[in-house]
Amino acid sequence: MQNKYKDVMGLKIGEAQKLYREQVRSYQNQKILVSKKLQDMKKKMETAPDDREKFASEAATLELTLEALDEKQTQYQDYLSKLADQYCAHWNAAVAEQQGDAAKEYAADMAKLIEVARRIMKGGIVPAADEKKLMEFDNELYQTAKSIGAMARRQKREKYDSLWEEKEKKEYDDPQEVAENATAATQGPEIVEAADTMASVLDA
Repeated sequence: MQNKYKDVMGLKIGEAQKLYREQVRSYQNQKILVSKKLQDMKKKMETAPDDREKFASEAATLELTLEALDEKQTQYQDYLSKLADQYCAHWNAAVAEQQGDAAKEYAADMAKLIEVARRIMKGGIVPAADEKKLMEFDNELYQTAKSIGAMARRQKREKYDSLWEEKEKKEYDDPQEVAENATAATQGPEIVEAADTMASVLDA
């Protein structure tokens, strides 16, 4: 019987994971069925001594079938482990990019908050939105800045524009999508249906 192979070249990681998980499940189900047949055959060998030779031959074939299924399933499981490593690498890279940008944005916001406090302390007029940001970040610092600013008593108070300009929110790729859609770095083993693997034992 000729084996039917599926093309596994250039698969995305998510596609490859789905494909090989299905194979592992299929092989596991077949192994369960073959194991049950093997146990039944061994019982027949004990209960029907006259047909022992016939049952022994069938049991040997079932054991070889079980070994073939197990060997192929192990190949698929090993490849799934490699895919998991690749998936994690792409996931971590996507998350690191987001965290790096978030850290830069946090540092920039901190600098702006300090500048808002400085302006208030000098008695300057800052936008209400900027005052609110400072108050939400550190109410004690905000109250101190307001108190010092009130004592400045400048006749002409400088008026400032907001430090937070309207900007488009940066869109990040979903780490899961990045990981799943990356191309698998290594080619997986041939996809062989469990039935074909079992038939190959009989054809041997």
